[in-house]
Amino acid sequence: MTTDAKAEPKIVRCAIYTRKSTSEGLEQAFTSLDAQRESAESYIASQRHEGWLTLPERYDDGGYTGANVERPALQKLLADIREARVDCVMVYKVDRLSRSLMDFTRLLELFERQAVTFVSVTQHFNTNSSMGRLTLNILLSFAQFERELISERTKDKMAAARKKGQYVGGKPILGYNVDRDQHRLTVNDQEAELVKELFGLYLKERSCLAVAKIFNERSIKTKQHIAKNGRELGGHDWTAGQVLHLLRNVHYTGKVYYANQTYPGLHTAIVSEEMFQQAQDLLIENRLRPLQRINVQHAGLLSQLLRCRACQAIMIHTYTYQTKDHPKKYYYYICTAAQKKGYKTCPTRSVNARAIEVAAIDALRSLARDPQRQQEQLGVFGEQLRTELSALAGEQIILGERIQELTTRMAQMKERPPTLGTHGPLQGLADQLQEVERRSSELRIKRMSLEQELLSQEEMQQALVVTSPMWDTLFRQEQRRILRFLLKEVDYDARDGKLGLTLSPKGMKLLAAELHPAPRS
Repeated sequence: MTTDAKAEPKIVRCAIYTRKSTSEGLEQAFTSLDAQRESAESYIASQRHEGWLTLPERYDDGGYTGANVERPALQKLLADIREARVDCVMVYKVDRLSRSLMDFTRLLELFERQAVTFVSVTQHFNTNSSMGRLTLNILLSFAQFERELISERTKDKMAAARKKGQYVGGKPILGYNVDRDQHRLTVNDQEAELVKELFGLYLKERSCLAVAKIFNERSIKTKQHIAKNGRELGGHDWTAGQVLHLLRNVHYTGKVYYANQTYPGLHTAIVSEEMFQQAQDLLIENRLRPLQRINVQHAGLLSQLLRCRACQAIMIHTYTYQTKDHPKKYYYYICTAAQKKGYKTCPTRSVNARAIEVAAIDALRSLARDPQRQQEQLGVFGEQLRTELSALAGEQIILGERIQELTTRMAQMKERPPTLGTHGPLQGLADQLQEVERRSSELRIKRMSLEQELLSQEEMQQALVVTSPMWDTLFRQEQRRILRFLLKEVDYDARDGKLGLTLSPKGMKLLAAELHPAPRS
């Protein structure tokens, strides 16, 4: 007589994930993370008859919040799940994995795709049933509610500390050191003298850029400090923006700022309120000066197109007055990098607006009158377009092979007898197929769009309307609009005096179609 041997249970590889929000106490021999793991190991031991086995790999996140998934141990766990090294994820409580309902839902979707079970030691439920998922969502909603309450209490605590004049953290400012034990700022005598000099220089020079230039010429650097992650910050050359930031900082008057209100601080003032207010008044006056306004009504023809080649920075259109007695406006383009770092750093600095605009238009007119140059430029456009189309075609071939591979694997999996845990891998293949098909569709649309960009010589000639007698009769706004069709970019470098124009074949084609629409059938 024979008897059927009892089937061996399937091995279930269990990964234990633990988390603690703060790093307090992690140096002890037995921590909260160890307690969580011990409870999970006991639970797994009770399920040994079902084939449950504890993986030796530790996934411990000490000192990490549950508000997001940017945790090293969790990311390692997710990587192991994707590589099919885990069958079950164990936690002491649900909120150890995440306190965000949205993040938790995404994690569960990943677990389901990879056929991974999720178990909480102290909160019993089955994620395979609708009731279990409902219970889990309710628990997680309360966890998120608790996190939001903690966040609100923290904000209220910081607001109360601000109103008491305490220092509550942030980037240290020039002139002060941070006493973290007393939650206050203490004066750094050497830096404080530099702050007083900065305010005095601004009131004398009436320019943030001038102050930055003086400090840079004297090799004075911005304040240096070490961040919590060990990175060294600061110690750079000054810019006008950094000077402006310090001039507006109310800390220098011995006060703190919170929610549009100022409160007496616990730290000592460096600058008198009278000097601080003089600086604020001058900042307002400078902001209202026409010299620093960008002229919108008479915006330059090359606005948003012209770049300083030396600095790789945009050049903006602005103006000043030639004389005080005869206030005639003088228009020019100025390098934004020179504005921020000082004019000595840029060889171009500024350029006469009319001169460079005429030069750009003359270059386009020269191209419009030279069929041979047009043919050469069209050849360059065609070669660039063919290279891009070839790259897209190559990627489409690879994606087509991938689609065929995934379709075949899904068909083979569907033909097999259904077994426990096959739904997850099948869904994973379906998701991959959907993503590959989406990318293939994007490439197909992009290829069709590129193929329509092939520019003919006739279309180029039609678009180059700068040679037309009507050009000089157009408003500047319309001239500027046409130039944006014709050009991708204009660059200039005063070192060689050369002006470079980058044409836009797509824009030319669109402009030609607008100016010479095809007849309706």
